[in-house]
Order: sequence, then structure tokens, then C-alpha cells
Amino acid sequence: MSKTLADVVLSRLREWGVSQVFGYPGDGINGLLAAWARADDKPQFVQSRHEEMSAFEAVGFAKFSGHVGVCAATSGPGGVHLLNGLYDAKLEHVPVVALVGQTERSAMGGSYQQEIDMLSLYKDVCSEYIQMCTVPEQIPNLLDRAIRTALSERAPTAIIFPSDVFELEYTPPQHAFKQVPSSMGIEPASAAPDKESVARAASVLNEGKKVAMLIGQGARGCVEEVTQVAEALGAGCTKALLGRDVLPDTLPWVTGSIGLLGTTASYHLMRDCDTLLTVGSNFPYSQFLPEFGQARGVQIDRSGKWIGMRYPNEVNLVGDAKATLQQLLPHLEYKQDRSWRESVEKHVQRWDKTAQRQAMTDADPINPMRIFHEFSRRAPSDAIVTADSGSAANWYARHIVFRDQMRGSLSGTLATMGPAVPYVIGAKWAHPERPAIAFEGDGAMQMNGMAELLTIAHYWQQWSDPRLVVAVLHNNDLNQVTWEQRAMTKSPKFKASQDLPEMDYAGFARSIGLGGINVDDVGRLGDAWDKALAAEEPTVLDVRCDPSVPPIPPHATREQAMSLSAALVKGDEDAWGIIKEGAKQKVQQYLPGTKAEDGE
Repeated sequence: MSKTLADVVLSRLREWGVSQVFGYPGDGINGLLAAWARADDKPQFVQSRHEEMSAFEAVGFAKFSGHVGVCAATSGPGGVHLLNGLYDAKLEHVPVVALVGQTERSAMGGSYQQEIDMLSLYKDVCSEYIQMCTVPEQIPNLLDRAIRTALSERAPTAIIFPSDVFELEYTPPQHAFKQVPSSMGIEPASAAPDKESVARAASVLNEGKKVAMLIGQGARGCVEEVTQVAEALGAGCTKALLGRDVLPDTLPWVTGSIGLLGTTASYHLMRDCDTLLTVGSNFPYSQFLPEFGQARGVQIDRSGKWIGMRYPNEVNLVGDAKATLQQLLPHLEYKQDRSWRESVEKHVQRWDKTAQRQAMTDADPINPMRIFHEFSRRAPSDAIVTADSGSAANWYARHIVFRDQMRGSLSGTLATMGPAVPYVIGAKWAHPERPAIAFEGDGAMQMNGMAELLTIAHYWQQWSDPRLVVAVLHNNDLNQVTWEQRAMTKSPKFKASQDLPEMDYAGFARSIGLGGINVDDVGRLGDAWDKALAAEEPTVLDVRCDPSVPPIPPHATREQAMSLSAALVKGDEDAWGIIKEGAKQKVQQYLPGTKAEDGE
């Protein structure tokens, strides 16, 4: 039996080591689905509840595996639905390949059902590589190049398939004019800057007396090199949100997250430094970096497209983070004066106590910070953690201590709602032997998280470690936007847009065969986490928490305080709770020691 083009697509994916394709069916890819049946579902077709979730699952898989994620969708609306997840891949620099259907070639240009100009639709999100396959001879080159481009540029790519093309008999490209052959694989490369540039960077760093480092996801795999640089320079190190898991928080000179969701230790690090070394980060909020003219800057980034954008650096080194740091190290002079490092470590110790006191402060019924704090105390050393956009991101940034082999991520740049649960599904396909935890606001849970619980229920028994916990911050409020309304627009909470309908998330989980634990008493929270993390099936932890607990930034500006005050004066329904909880939280920054915890 002759092979079809669709048969070759799947066999080529297998040769590239692709084990799962995250997708949703439709007649625009029926020929590909038929090939899947002939291929005994290899690579495995993982069916989500919505194409957007398929794209998020591919992003989650790619983030946590380091390999390319692949998603598939039908023509028209299917391809449209992939877009948000693909934009997440683009803005997060994650390698994802999308296989997208189109109407038959004979109908194209005829305003046919589900016909959309897919090339135009995808030309921004998949700007690095987007092509349409119209004849079988194209497919080896198109697919290989889409995968290689995704991996080398760390970006989403896409191939559009008119539906009838899938069923064409495959004929390979010939050794002939206007035929394009292809070959498998791509060998890794490590770019490094020239020696003179490295020496100039070292000179800047050696002359600094108060060196700060800012680390992002581009420094992954560089713990040893970053540690050696920090030790030589007596530096403190803060982390961008996407770099939360790049360095362990247990290192005494690591100040935690930076920015609006950051720590007071990171605020002091940036405020007081005289030199800034940025490695693998495109952190965009320059108001949280040193004042212009305060610090001399050096940046290391793999791409000349992204370097030098956020701070007026003196030296911009384009190169692989690990290779460049290794080149830099022999040029660095050990700083004998450790007073700056000692100051950084004192701020870290002070923040750790503040964070603990804030999390252990009572609220009605449960302080949301406590949910993350109790998890962090008992987090498995190899846990994979995801968080959704919104208030869950605030507490993820501040109240989880990353250590050992823990991994974590969220939608750090697109900041879209809804990826935490599909991310964690992708993570479980990347590492079925590891426990995974998703922190989800109830708004995101209602948006799409509940639907993807069905996906979890459908597949979880294929994972060698069944532990997957979805922790829901249940406060019936789109809480992050509510706080933004107050702090940015001087507006009280607008109930019509912010209130959420009541839902029993744990009850829903139990109804589809998963575990579900309801928690409305802080005294039961620790035990609930213990049960969820030891459960023999995926479990939803439905925690009632207080929407009045404020996400206080590390340094609130006068304008933010005045805007919040104006919103409360205008009649915010939660005004008293906000005043009470805000005062309780703020005072924790000035109290000594820590609060007693269960078991102490």
C-alpha cells in the first residue's frame, strides 16, 4: 500500500522524537486523522477540550521538556483557536510547531465554508516560519525546517495543509531542478562573544563595588556559572518571573522575584547597586531597575534582537549564557570587601521573615498567601509548578521557595488567563514520573480549567506518577483586576464585571472521578495539602480565600496609595476588609521574627 502525505507527516514526527501531538479533530485534518489510525496512534494524539488548550499544552510540554511541542487543529475556527496559545509561545520564546488544516485546494479563493487566509492570519504569530503545503514533495523540507526553526529561534512555527493534500500519494523530492531535499536533525551550538568584548565586560564588573545580577529563563542550566560569578563579585541576584526556577531560592544571596510581584530584598538590591549584570532576561519594567545613571550595565543574551532594550548598558554580550559566563569568569577579580554581599543577605533574611509573617496572618476565611506557603513547606523536591495569571501569579512569585530540582512557569509575558491547567497537562507528558501542581484563580478555573479537568480525567492513568494537584483560589472575584481598578483608576470594585458565580470545584472534580478536597478552615489547610500530595489520583484543592488581602508591592508609590484611598472613599463594597487586611499585612514588614506554624 502506497503512503499518503499524511503518513509521511506522522512518520517524520516520530523520527524527530515527537511522542505526543496536542490537538482537536475536524474535517479539515480528516486525512491526517486517518493516517493516525493507520499508525496506531503514534505519535499519540492528545485530545483537549478546545484548540486553545491544545496550544497551551504544547507550550507547557516544550517549557518543561526542552523539546519542541506540537499541536494540531482543523481549518477555519480550529486554526483561529490556536492563536492565543501560539502567541504565548512567541512571547515566552518557546519552540512549538502547529499543523493546521485548510479547505481543499479546489475551493480556495472561493469564499468556501471555513476558508480563512491562514497565511495572513499566522504571519505575525509564526513570523519565523509559516508555509502552506500544496504538493507532497514539499513535506520533508517544510516539516524539518519548521521544527529546526522552532528549536533554533525558540519560536512558534506553522504549516498549513489544504485538506485534500493529506490524502495525496507521497512522492519524495527528486534530485532535480526546483526540488528541495531535506535531512533530519539539528546539532546544538553555543555562540560566544569575542575575547575583547568579554574583557571590557569584566572591567566594568570588576570596578563595581555593589554588583547586582538579574537572571531570567535564558540562564537555565547555568547554576554553577552564575554562582561562581556571584561569589567572585560578592553580588546579590534577583530573578525575573520566568526565571523563578533557574536559581534555588535557598542560596542566601538570591533575593527572589523582581518588580511589582517582587520582594523587598530585590527592591533594595536594585535601589542600592552601582553595577548591573543581566543574564538571559528581557524583564521589561525598567522602573524596577536602577535609576538611569546610577549603575553601569552589562548584559548577556543569546540574541542581538533582544539585547540592550531595557537598560542603558555599557557592554552588550551576544552569546550563549553558559558559554559566555565561562569565558567571563577567568577575568573576574575576587572582591575582598564583602560588606555589600552581607547587606544583601540581611535583606533576604528580613524578607523571608516578612513573607512568613504575611502568609501566617489570619484572614477571612483563609489568607491566599497561606495556600502557597503551606505548599512550599511540603513541596516535593522534583515538583513541577504552574500558576495562572492574576492574583495566583502574585503569590507564586513571592511565597514558593524553589529548591532542589523544582521547576515552575507561568505566562510571564503574554500574561494570558487560563494556561496553568493545560501547562501542567503538558508537563505531565514531558515528565510523567514527577508530581505537578497548578495554582489557579477561580476566574481562570471557570474560563477553561474545569473543562481541562476532563482531559486530566481521560489521561491521568497513563502517567507513572499520578500526583497532579489543581489548587483553586476560591474567592468569587476576578481579584487581580479588582485590585488594578482600585490602584490604577481610583475606581471601587465594579461588581457587574468582577463577581463570579458560585461553583464547587472540588465537587466537580469528584463528579468526574478525580479527587476533590474542600477547605474553608485554615486549620485544615496543611492536612489538605498532605492528602492532595499523597493522593493516588489527580486532586482539586478548592480553598476558600479572602479577596480583601492586598497584593502589596515591595515599594508602594504615593500615587498607588492615593488611588486606592480614592477608590475606597468612593464606596468599594470591601472597603473595611481592605483597610483591615492591608494594615495587618503592611505591619508584618516591621515586626521581628516569624510566627509559629503547625508542628512547631
